[in-house]
Amino acid sequence: MAHAHESNVKKIWMVFGLLSVVTIVEVALGIIKPDILHKSSFLGTSPLNWIFIILTLFKAYYIAWSFMHLEGGKKMVQKISSLDGNIFNLLSSNTTSCRRGLSV
Repeated sequence: MAHAHESNVKKIWMVFGLLSVVTIVEVALGIIKPDILHKSSFLGTSPLNWIFIILTLFKAYYIAWSFMHLEGGKKMVQKISSLDGNIFNLLSSNTTSCRRGLSV
């Protein structure tokens, strides 16, 4: 029984480490704001915004995959679950952008 507890603790630390690295990259990009990513436009917004959106969706999917036990489930259930979460994230981010008067 102690062995199962150790594997969960290890898994939590692995998830924490990966999400910390991704968050550090996001914060660093937000502080630095490279001109090539911030001043140009790609599909209606800057590539920097697309990087933030992609990294945020990755973090949301990874948390769901890790802690909702989707890694052991069927592929179709995984895809549907991640699609629902991604659609929710996109809709909620678009709503906040529109409230601030930004075009999406």
